[in-house]
Amino acid sequence: MGVSVGPPEAADPAEFTDTDGRWMQRALALAAQAGEELDEVPVGAVVVGPDGALLAETSNLAGDRHDPSAHAELLAVAAAGKALGNKRLTGCTMYVSLEPCPMCASALVHARVSRLVFAAASPKTGAAGSLFGVLGDYGGADLADDHRHNHRVVVKGGLMADEAGRLLSDWFRRKRDAAR
Repeated sequence: MGVSVGPPEAADPAEFTDTDGRWMQRALALAAQAGEELDEVPVGAVVVGPDGALLAETSNLAGDRHDPSAHAELLAVAAAGKALGNKRLTGCTMYVSLEPCPMCASALVHARVSRLVFAAASPKTGAAGSLFGVLGDYGGADLADDHRHNHRVVVKGGLMADEAGRLLSDWFRRKRDAAR
């Protein structure tokens, strides 16, 4: 249950399949749409079932819904659960353009998501290897893959990190420029 996090060059392309690339492209498209059309932080998430079929896709909607919990990952987990008619997402993979925060990483554990693939690491809030990684205060691997949970999510990070990083950097730059 390894974690591959860090700068984009740290991601080993052999860890990812063509299918991973296709689903991550969809997550990035959702992120771009959220940033451009909804003025949301550009994060997109996709949940794929054990059979490889799309179960859910969404983006951040926290501003639109005035709901701090309306992160792309939480919305996607909820929609996937409805699509399956089950609160457990065993065998499912989530693709997300930004490393999940603690709230979202915990939801992935509780939903029993089998695998998480993310693009850009989030050094300030990432709970799938960055913030709570080896250097974390409690010494655990991360929230998604902590041995103390009754379920551990397989985490792979860095797929298309450059593209995701550009989306986020450009969006935050526009926000700062507009505030001047």
